[in-house]
Amino acid sequence: MATLRDIRNRIKGVQSTQKITKAMKMVAAAKLRRAQDSIINARPFTRKLKEMLKHLVTDHDRESNPFLNERDVKKVLVVVVSAERGLCGAFNTNIIKEASSLYAALIKDGKEPSLYCVGKKGYDFFRKRNYNMTGFKTGVFNGLKYDTALQLSKLFIEGYLSGQFDQIVVVYNEFKSVVSQKVVRETYLPVPVIEASQKGIHEEVDYIYEPGQKAIFERLLSIDLRAQVWRILLESNASEFGSRMTAMENATNNARDLIKALKLKYNKERQAAITKEILEIVSGANALKG
Repeated sequence: MATLRDIRNRIKGVQSTQKITKAMKMVAAAKLRRAQDSIINARPFTRKLKEMLKHLVTDHDRESNPFLNERDVKKVLVVVVSAERGLCGAFNTNIIKEASSLYAALIKDGKEPSLYCVGKKGYDFFRKRNYNMTGFKTGVFNGLKYDTALQLSKLFIEGYLSGQFDQIVVVYNEFKSVVSQKVVRETYLPVPVIEASQKGIHEEVDYIYEPGQKAIFERLLSIDLRAQVWRILLESNASEFGSRMTAMENATNNARDLIKALKLKYNKERQAAITKEILEIVSGANALKG
């Protein structure tokens, strides 16, 4: 049975933990605001790029462009985007679960999957298990920069063009709101089929392209491939802060409830101890009288 001192020490310990979780929540909330602004600003750019590519794409591009031309898929690279640290709820668990499920499904289909981990938590999980690892990059989200997106996109594009991979799939968390993050499985290469714009909207407009439609399309497609990696990193970064903020808020509330329960238990034990002492004194006094 716990003594009054044990209960007091536990209350102090929970109160210290509550201060830490509350501080972590405030830090995550401050970082989330900046991360949320970044992803909100990046989405219109990538969306507009897709629209422009739809206007420019031709049937010849779909057949000749190496980024659009689908191959017989044998080797698949699964890019797993996780966090650098824990204490962010089910953020990393959901990503790892989805990536593991995809990896197993690819093997079942007779393909040769390999993993590239962005973020320390995913890398730590998969390197300890029997998974085919192509590479990893950690420390990405400690100071997220566009140069990182350029390096990763260059690595993926070179691997795809050289035939090292026939398909590249990215698994990451898409930011929906502070309390909602959605795990997304998205094909990066080959670029998903770009359908031409709906007929009737631009068919009466005769555009003049300079230097040329093909050159503009290839340039925009190259920009889009890099922008997509940057958007994915921003989505994951905002999702991580949102998940951590929610997790720390829940932890703070749970600590408050636990402190309340411990204080109630402490008061009951203390009252029982006082009552016991009074009974002993009264019993002793009665014994002396007798």
